[in-house]
Amino acid sequence: MSQEVLEFIEAITETWQKEKALELRGIVHQAIPSVTERIQYKKPHFLKNGKYAAIISTSKDAVSFTIFHTVNMRLPEDLFTGPEERKTMKLKKDQTFDAKQLAAWLAEASSSL
Repeated sequence: MSQEVLEFIEAITETWQKEKALELRGIVHQAIPSVTERIQYKKPHFLKNGKYAAIISTSKDAVSFTIFHTVNMRLPEDLFTGPEERKTMKLKKDQTFDAKQLAAWLAEASSSL
């Protein structure tokens, strides 16, 4: 795990956003044990074999989680938006999600990397 990414997440001012970002980071590491991480374009990027696997970003009222390499996947449209090659889930303050299912989707998307 990158200290730079941890420091970035720890600097998030909204407590709920920080907690969701830390949870999402843990899910990435669970789903992709060989993942590397870095700050790029002012947000945490997660890579497998040098290729993008996921990104965490925050906005005023959400935490976004983007999964790459989703072309052949059928993800729920009520959770994910975006072009077929990458899908983004925007989490609001009190919104919950199935961490185990998210890890499975991320593992599936990154399996060919």
